[in-house]
Amino acid sequence: MIKLFDSELKVMEELWKRGVLTAGQLAKILKEETGWNRNTTYTVIKKCIKKNAIERIEPNFKCRALITKEEVQEMETVKLIDKMFEGSNEMFFSAFINEKNLSKDEINKLKKIVDKLK
Repeated sequence: MIKLFDSELKVMEELWKRGVLTAGQLAKILKEETGWNRNTTYTVIKKCIKKNAIERIEPNFKCRALITKEEVQEMETVKLIDKMFEGSNEMFFSAFINEKNLSKDEINKLKKIVDKLK
């Protein structure tokens, strides 16, 4: 299981949105969006490469995501459920599905999702 930190997720988000980018393109985008300097972006990219989240393709130090956003979301959800709800999906959903926090439309959409699982 890969643990990605917030800074690494920023890099991954750009790759998921835009596809293959050079490290230079990523640095430019993240400078505009977050104010990071080039060295910061390259350091984060290298950490993602070590974690096998990004593949480096030559020439031109191109970066390609090796994991999908959905895979990361699933890993993060499992970690959250383990940490906060003793690994119980039922406790997680019970806490999440609180009618005070959900609109009727959201409740209906969730009912449809559950019905599809049956």
